[in-house]
Amino acid sequence: MAFLNLDAAELPDEPVELYPLAGMLNVACGGHAGDAASIRRVVAHAGSATISAHLSYPDRAGFGRVSLVLPPEDLTASLHSQLALLDHQLRGRLRHIKLHGALYHDAARSPFLAALVVDAAAASAPGAEWSFVGPASGALRDAVAAQGWRYFPEGFADRGYLPDGALIPRGQPGALIAEPNVCAQQALRLVRQAGVTTVCVHGDSPRALDITRAVHSALLDAGLLDTPEHR
Repeated sequence: MAFLNLDAAELPDEPVELYPLAGMLNVACGGHAGDAASIRRVVAHAGSATISAHLSYPDRAGFGRVSLVLPPEDLTASLHSQLALLDHQLRGRLRHIKLHGALYHDAARSPFLAALVVDAAAASAPGAEWSFVGPASGALRDAVAAQGWRYFPEGFADRGYLPDGALIPRGQPGALIAEPNVCAQQALRLVRQAGVTTVCVHGDSPRALDITRAVHSALLDAGLLDTPEHR
């Protein structure tokens, strides 16, 4: 069983029909994309989907896909700002995080960065319990587990994988999968064989709506579609 998560608020013309298909919407909140208006649009059309903060390096020019070396206090301040922008729209109910792009991968490799992210979440809502979506293994999962928080191992329906299980780097052949049926079959394989508890579709993909519908239908028909609350 797994829930479908969708990266959202990254493009001005995302079809709102995407949002109710997801169990969790990872909302860009000012780091690599997103602003108050795009956040309001997602929240207004989210249906029953859980809202998650899609945190990134403060890198709108590079869409958060470039690793940045920042003073820790500067990165922490940016994460606090991103969380606050989204939490304002949720009236203090934000409790879910998924990192984006380079920060997603860097925090999985670096115990220091993983701890910084976890500490930023803890400081933004003292005493609250958070949940994170992220790679199946690595420093971020360890840091979240040390807090006693929930962690959802993730697989990507619309990204290609290397034989060792790593993602094919963007820009290389096979990195992006655009055929909805292929994405749907990969989602089933990830849930059944790779032990993931959530499957991601990128909302900024050219065929995002077709892909999301195909993945949603495949998981539902197979009896594998879950929600974050049931995990």
